[in-house]
Amino acid sequence: MSGKITDLKAREILDCRGWPTVQADVYVDNQLLGRADVPQGRSTGTHEAYVLTDGDPNRYRGLGVRKAVQNIEGPIRDVLVGRDVTEQRAIDFALIDLDGTPNKRNLGANAILGASLAVARAGAASAGVPLYRYLNPFAHVLPVPLMNFLNGGKLTANELEIQEFIIMPVGAENYDHAMQMTTEINEHLRELVIARYGILATNTGDEGGFATPMKGIWEPFEFLQKAVEKAGYKAGFGEDVVYGLDCASSHWHDKATGLYMLDGVSYERDALIELYKEVASKYPLGSVEDPLDEEDFDGFVAVTKALPQTQIVGDDLFVTNVERLRVGVARGAANAMLFKVNQIGSLSQAFDSAEYAYRHGYGVQVSERSGETEDPLISDLVVALNGGQIKTGMPIRSERTSKHNRLLQIEGELGSVATYAGHHFRRPR
Repeated sequence: MSGKITDLKAREILDCRGWPTVQADVYVDNQLLGRADVPQGRSTGTHEAYVLTDGDPNRYRGLGVRKAVQNIEGPIRDVLVGRDVTEQRAIDFALIDLDGTPNKRNLGANAILGASLAVARAGAASAGVPLYRYLNPFAHVLPVPLMNFLNGGKLTANELEIQEFIIMPVGAENYDHAMQMTTEINEHLRELVIARYGILATNTGDEGGFATPMKGIWEPFEFLQKAVEKAGYKAGFGEDVVYGLDCASSHWHDKATGLYMLDGVSYERDALIELYKEVASKYPLGSVEDPLDEEDFDGFVAVTKALPQTQIVGDDLFVTNVERLRVGVARGAANAMLFKVNQIGSLSQAFDSAEYAYRHGYGVQVSERSGETEDPLISDLVVALNGGQIKTGMPIRSERTSKHNRLLQIEGELGSVATYAGHHFRRPR
């Protein structure tokens, strides 16, 4: 086989919300060797790469992606046909140059990323190895899953401003055990929710957490703590589980006044940081994502210092963009970055951001989007990165379970060389 790309095809498919997204195919020596789906976010940062949609109000309310599909089968195909499929970085940057804009506005980040991911899959297939091993022959770390038991914010239709209340099974023996622990805790949480709010309160949000009528920040933690105890586990640093939050605070931050509105109370930035400190003094808070507005680098410096035991993750702050990450690292803002490939729009750029984070002592938390498909690609990516932590939703629907099941497969493939990140999720050993 020559290993040359001979064709690209694409189509419009549906994500888990029923909205259109892109699926791309890469042919090598006239054989279909690589296919990848592009995830989509609902809670998005303003600095994310541009998602190209059709804008036709008579079709999917303007959210169709046929233009992105046409770009894959047109100009992107023209550039990639004849290239060696294993030249991932050269291919990615050829597409970035072809687009010619800082945020991929011409071709669409969804078009470029679809091609980029499908090329990686095709390269792995041509080499006859799994994707994680193709990307990193030294891959061996299985991540701690951040399981968002209670959903709020833009992920559901309740009054919780905070987007995710999370349990991290850091004391598990391996990934298989982590799934067992969190499922057991979730069943106890289900019973507690039904007892307080009724069966309808066990409906779920976009990422599988219960969409309960809870409010504020304290009540959800009380429920999580009771569920952990009823399941026979202990919460604490060095114990079975720690807790996490995805605050997505940019969505409840008033840019005009600078205030944060949480459960009917207005907080100035320093007061909100004090609230987080109160929570951390009562509960083992292992990780907090986007505790402050996406433009507040100074605030992220302050909250990182205020919570020395807690991982502070920049999502909307960094958007998997190495240039924004450079600013944060230089100032000491946060100590981890969220890794979402569609935020930046190419696999090479996403890996560049992760590498920069590692070199400066920052953790890397690989994450899904609320608009996912059954493609489990990020499971291979987190192992390839030896990332130590993944956020991919509760295992209740196929777009979420596919990621967990893929990690269970990888754990079996790695066998005795596999290491579960556990308590060292930010800096795996």
